[in-house]
Parts: sequence; structure tokens; C-alpha cells
Amino acid sequence: MMELDIREIITVGMVLFAVIDIVGSIPIIVDLRAKHGHIESEKAAIVAAVIMIVFLFAGEELLKLIGIDVNSFAVAGSFVLFFLALEMILGIRIYRDEEASSASIVPLAFPLIAGAGTMTTLLSLRSQYYTINIVIAIILNIILVYIVLKSSSKIEKMLGENGLGVIRKTFGVVLLAIAVKLFAANVKGLFV
Repeated sequence: MMELDIREIITVGMVLFAVIDIVGSIPIIVDLRAKHGHIESEKAAIVAAVIMIVFLFAGEELLKLIGIDVNSFAVAGSFVLFFLALEMILGIRIYRDEEASSASIVPLAFPLIAGAGTMTTLLSLRSQYYTINIVIAIILNIILVYIVLKSSSKIEKMLGENGLGVIRKTFGVVLLAIAVKLFAANVKGLFV
């Protein structure tokens, strides 16, 4: 059944905030805006919210339907995060989508906001918390994501080129560590 619990909403919200790491993604967002000209914040936020909510309700069944287990999905997501981190740290460009006029859906909504880490987290949260509380926590996080996406140019101006460079490299290393951790936690499950 459903039971609204503020404590659960706060707990789940904090877990999702840490996994989504929108503040740490600011350098990636600024890079994507520089590459594509603009980011449709509303579209990215709505698509990410829809992906997360749909995956919350149908994720495990959907993965089983196409023959993918959660561990494989998480390992694949770790590779995407790994390459995004390499772009940030080394200043190289791996992701190329010349035809897209914006980066609203790929790679922003998925896999940056609603990526494999977020989705595997949602599956594990679902087993411990009421669904209504998880949905509310998702919506609160998406509102925060939208605010950060909308104000990314102001944040860029405030930090300056050097500040962004330092943050980009620092969070690139953090993102790389998250990718390695996600890989290590799930790769064993592939061989069981």
C-alpha cells in the first residue's frame, strides 16, 4: 500500500541527490551547452523524470523482457560514465552527435541524470521504501535538476573559465571513481 512519510522522502531524496549528482555535473552541462549551443532544460528534466518513474515501476520487468539483468545494465552504465569522466579529465571529445541541435535527451536526461546508477538505485530503493515516497523524492530532485540546468550559464559566469576547469577535472575524477565503483559492485554479478 501507500504511506506518505516525510522521513522516507528526505532519505530517498538525499540518496537520489547523491547518485544524480547534478551539482557535480555542472561542468558537463556547461560543456554540452558549449558544444550544442543550448540545452532545453524543461525537456531534459521532464524526460529524466519520465525515465526514472517508468523505470521505478517497470524497470526490472523491462530488463528481464529484453534479456538484460540489472548487473549488466549497471556495468554498461559504468562504461558511459567512464567515458564522460575521461572527456572531463583529459579535455578530449569522445561523445559526438553532430546532427543533434541540443543535448537535452542524450547524454543529459539519459545517462547523466537518469543513468544506470540512478536506475539501479531506484530498483534497490523500491524494495525498502513506499513507492509514493520515492516518486515524490524523484520529483523534488527533478525540480532541483531543472533549476541547475536553467542557471548553468549564470553558474558558469560566476565560476569563470579557470574555476570551471578546476571543477571539471575534479568532478571528472569523482565521476571516474563512481564509474569504477559501479563497475566493481556489479561485475561480479555477471559471472554468477
